[in-house]
Amino acid sequence: MIVGTAGHIDHGKTALVGALTGVDTDRLAAEKARGITIELGFAYADLGVGADGGAITGFVDVPGHERFVHTMLAGAGGIDLALLVVAANDGVMPQTREHLAILDLLGVTRGIVAMTKADLADDMRRAEVERQIRDLIAPTALNRSDIIAVSTVTGEGLDNLRAALAAAEAATAARGTDRRFRMAVDRSFSLKGTGTIVTGTVQSGRVGVGDVVVLSPSGLAARVRGIHAQNRPAGEGVAGQRCALNLAGDGIAPEQIERGQVVGAPALHAPTDRIDADLRVLAGEPKAISTWFPARLHAGAAEVGVRIVPLAAALQPGGSGPVQLVLDRPIAAAVGDRFILRDVSARRTIGGGSFRDLRAPARHRRTPARLQLIEAQGIADDAQALAAMLDIAPHFVDLTGFARDRALADSDGLAAAVATLDAGEARLALSHATMRTLDAGALDTLATFHADHPEMQGMVRERLRLALTPRLPKAGFAAWLAGRVQAGAVTAEGGFVRLPGHVVRMTAEELALLDRILPQLGGDDRFRPPRVRDFAASLAVPEGDVRRVLRMAARQGRVDQIRPDHFFLRATTAEMVGIIAEVEAAAPDRWVTAAAFRDRVQNGRKVAIEILDFFDRQGVTMRRGDLRRLNPHRADIFAD
Repeated sequence: MIVGTAGHIDHGKTALVGALTGVDTDRLAAEKARGITIELGFAYADLGVGADGGAITGFVDVPGHERFVHTMLAGAGGIDLALLVVAANDGVMPQTREHLAILDLLGVTRGIVAMTKADLADDMRRAEVERQIRDLIAPTALNRSDIIAVSTVTGEGLDNLRAALAAAEAATAARGTDRRFRMAVDRSFSLKGTGTIVTGTVQSGRVGVGDVVVLSPSGLAARVRGIHAQNRPAGEGVAGQRCALNLAGDGIAPEQIERGQVVGAPALHAPTDRIDADLRVLAGEPKAISTWFPARLHAGAAEVGVRIVPLAAALQPGGSGPVQLVLDRPIAAAVGDRFILRDVSARRTIGGGSFRDLRAPARHRRTPARLQLIEAQGIADDAQALAAMLDIAPHFVDLTGFARDRALADSDGLAAAVATLDAGEARLALSHATMRTLDAGALDTLATFHADHPEMQGMVRERLRLALTPRLPKAGFAAWLAGRVQAGAVTAEGGFVRLPGHVVRMTAEELALLDRILPQLGGDDRFRPPRVRDFAASLAVPEGDVRRVLRMAARQGRVDQIRPDHFFLRATTAEMVGIIAEVEAAAPDRWVTAAAFRDRVQNGRKVAIEILDFFDRQGVTMRRGDLRRLNPHRADIFAD
């Protein structure tokens, strides 16, 4: 269990931790000289939980001075239990209220209140301070916390406090380790003979000696050379433990590792500077949160400037709602991470909440579907969140990104309940109902297109993609189309998609015109056939009719359109590919020049270059300057 102290300056937090653990957490000379905590302090104690003890409780001692609230926030993340400290002689003070508000915003639900300096207060004063504390914690999640009067001078109440902490330790369930490893760095330093050390509370997963990790957002890779978990040497650290990791690697040095960076599994490295979140504004905030409101964001141990964009109406004091957070620089985060917002002058806490979408869009961020999606992303259960998101436009989710942003170890379990499309680096998830709708919509769309355009080979791929719902990204559409082609549901030819039974149909007049044209495309002049305008003149037919009939023949695979007005028989196209292969084989450097190809087909240079450009576009040839070579993977696309 990790216990975090909270409370006003000089209310005895450090002395209380010292009395419980025997450790003075004020480690800096300035702290001892001034008698206040400036940096985070850490201590550990075996409270004797279980028959043989052995459960180590970690204590994070935080500063109480308002100037050091940012340091307090760096230590508050990941605690299991809050130890709220209120001095009996002073009672509830400003930082008591702010620290309690922060704990509530961070979602801390377990706590104990220590009424310190009890030796300085009589029974009447103690009763009055206890009433203050009860009133203070009543509206928070810590409203049922025990209040224990203690004195580090006389020892009063320390045994009762230890017993309460031991009971809390015994009731603390181990955090799940089924997610990838993440640990927010709150300190980095160097030990002579050891090297670079970083410390923090493990937020999720586990890490072992020898593991490769990445520091995010910097992207530095490191290897874990050693681990101390709960202040003891260990082979691994797991979620919920305070750990010190000895890191090694290129560029790994204390000065390169700032507080707020996250040590994590390499797959999680994806910093973000635009996040959609749910925000609750404290009731004491003097004015509403409107668009582009400036603040300081604290998440884990990171602190960064931020602009707040409410996604519904302006957020009133005491209100809550979805917002977009636009950060001054990227941070490492996970969906569900808690955050705190403070004003830019660092004088007050504004509010806090949890992250929903780490890849928030800059445009169309307030649409109804977008707001529904943000709400669905707030569901804690991963499978339920995914199912809810798939019911909302655009009706697909990047499953790879979904798993990464939630620090899931893998997405196979989620994938088993949905339909998936492998689209390059992304793995798209759709509900089975949406996939059925997509498949049926494609068949209906193609059938309608064929009925309206019987003369066309099929529907252009991109036009089909844009016509379907959901509108998949290009890589996802290509994966879906490949699956439908493999299943025999549709046929793909070049840039066109058609139903398997569709054939291009010409009218009797069009067929008659084609029969007059095709003989003139062959023979000895097959490499320099007449152009469209030549056919139009010799046959006394409008150019548009000639071009339309030849394009229909091209869709049937009978001819190829080399240039807008220049068509070749498919057999001639295949023959020219063979000629290129022969010229390439005969060339000393195996590169084909336009002049060598021209001489073989006995054509003009301009037409020869147009033919070669056509083959470049089809991927049949690979070009380097004015030289070409056959692409062996595409050389047979015009063969019978």
